[in-house]
Amino acid sequence: MLTPMATPATKLATWEESWEASEAGLAVEVLNGIVVEKAAPTDEHGAGQIGVAFEVVGPFARKGGPGGPGGWWFRTEVDIELGAHNLVRPDLAGWRRERVPEMPKTFPCRLAPDWVCEVLSPTTAARDRGPKAELYHRAGVSWFWVVDPANRVVEVLRRGESLWEVVTTSGGGFARLPPFDAVELFVGRFFGEDPPEE
Repeated sequence: MLTPMATPATKLATWEESWEASEAGLAVEVLNGIVVEKAAPTDEHGAGQIGVAFEVVGPFARKGGPGGPGGWWFRTEVDIELGAHNLVRPDLAGWRRERVPEMPKTFPCRLAPDWVCEVLSPTTAARDRGPKAELYHRAGVSWFWVVDPANRVVEVLRRGESLWEVVTTSGGGFARLPPFDAVELFVGRFFGEDPPEE
């Protein structure tokens, strides 16, 4: 009688492998134990990332007071370990100061954000909407923005019990987007538009 051969166990990658890749000049993430290269950003991607940062960071990246409500820490392209075999590098991430009084200085960061934003590009859209979205949900991230420059839309997703729930979408102009709805944001800037002159 033949017995089935055991399949050799596949070694799951950890953040250390991402560190080795970054030493070689590569930007990578580790998703469910697999090292994946993060593509160089397109012009649209870069403009989207800067546009979101411009609109959100100004009024919210402080303790509070004149200029906006504050209450958040923000980072771009920061390495965040979400378990032993998952290291993500979201385009933008934010932590509420009421939950995180001091921003951790560890590498990689091991504290799940309260908000993440991914700007889609043709080579990363499936990954951002698929395994990364699942990891963010599993890690307890409360809010997830998906900025789609090709279709000129931003989706605001709130963490539901088992899935992400679409709260609102916006294709431009001014809008109040949770969790930053205390301030009206010029969404057109996410797509490289200049705000209308006042």
